[in-house]
Amino acid sequence: MVFKTPPGVYAPQDDTWLLAGALLRENIGADTAVLDVGTGSGALALVAAGRGAAQVTAVDVSPLAVSATWLRARLKGLTVRVLQGDLLTPVADRRFDLIVTNPPYVPMAERRLRRGRGVAWQAGADGRALLDRICRDAPPLLRPGGALLLVHSGLCGADRTVEQLTGAGLRAAVTDRRTIPFGPVLREQTPWLESHGLIAPGETKEELVVIRAERRT
Repeated sequence: MVFKTPPGVYAPQDDTWLLAGALLRENIGADTAVLDVGTGSGALALVAAGRGAAQVTAVDVSPLAVSATWLRARLKGLTVRVLQGDLLTPVADRRFDLIVTNPPYVPMAERRLRRGRGVAWQAGADGRALLDRICRDAPPLLRPGGALLLVHSGLCGADRTVEQLTGAGLRAAVTDRRTIPFGPVLREQTPWLESHGLIAPGETKEELVVIRAERRT
């Protein structure tokens, strides 16, 4: 059976696959506990479960995303615990060996903020409304030797992410980069992005980055 991502749920795209490639390089085994924050369609949670992780937990604020992830895991015969909630709040009392997250990160003018499908990508005027929260709240949930894998647009400031995670006591660096053409959302935002100095006039491509941050043992 072919499972199609339902409308209103973030479907796997370039950022998903870039992060999945980084995830596949991690040492995942029968004793690994993995958390997928903002799971959307559940693609990354299913990659981790397919690699044989001992426990995979997926969290999303959207009830539709939670249902879609649960169904995809069931159809594939994989075990994934799916929780509805705001970022890391539902698992604040747990610890993980690996946390992966592809949160909303598109800079967007406040007057253009949307409900429904738009919440899958919009992230405030600088794109960091959720990124900053993850950089603050994820490090305490990592076990010694555990790692956080985070993907976002270079428009949001990879250096700032690395700086925040380093300040939280992690060893952080950009490990993956990919340049892609603007998608429909950024093309629609181009005049506003230019006027706020987030892109150069005539710019039509963005760089995606994966940051890996490891808690020292």
